[in-house]
Amino acid sequence: MGWLQRVLGGRRVEHDPGRQEALLQEVRHRFGIRVQVRPRDQIEAITRLLDDEDGLLVATWIVREVADGAHTDLQSQAADVYRRTGYRLAVDRRNYRSLWREAGAALRWPLFDPPGGLHPYVQVAAAVTVIGDRASRVVKTTDPTPVLAAVFELFDLTTAGWEYGRVRPDTDGAELALRLISAARQINAALSDPPPLPQPVRELMRRNNTMDVFDPAGDRVVGGLNLGAELRPALLS
Repeated sequence: MGWLQRVLGGRRVEHDPGRQEALLQEVRHRFGIRVQVRPRDQIEAITRLLDDEDGLLVATWIVREVADGAHTDLQSQAADVYRRTGYRLAVDRRNYRSLWREAGAALRWPLFDPPGGLHPYVQVAAAVTVIGDRASRVVKTTDPTPVLAAVFELFDLTTAGWEYGRVRPDTDGAELALRLISAARQINAALSDPPPLPQPVRELMRRNNTMDVFDPAGDRVVGGLNLGAELRPALLS
């Protein structure tokens, strides 16, 4: 496809689709939950890898791909429930909490089987960190609206999984949630007119309870997370 040249922010930026594809494949195959390296160390390595304009676009693709894949997976699961029981489930990307509240016992959390091996606690956590740290460039290099929507979707799925989907909130999941909140905050701050907050976020903002956070390798509680206390200062200021 050759080089795509843009003039952004008063300077010329060159995007190389071939390099973007190579970066994406490296992130897919070099990293992941099966690699014998701590997720946090992998996150740091991926953020260094995606440290330029091509890497930033790859980060936005990762977030959107995983959000799209989760939606497709849940639609397939809902269709299977309908075939087996005749009961129709509504899969609304703007509010997954209502779906999980209604049918969590019948559903499989989609983020542990992500498209293309992009694991939420490794590649996705790294991608949202890149997006948040460079939010001022996100709003100039791509349409930020679907990126922000995907960030909120993944936050909704993560937190609904803890509450209704039999997913244990461990330190890796808590770190993902905090990175998603940070990315949403920074994208909103970079927008002159940010969109309204999604209903699931507003629902969690009204809470003030602290949940236990577990060690990923065992049953030991190692901390706590108060989502309402994290969300309010991040997204209402």
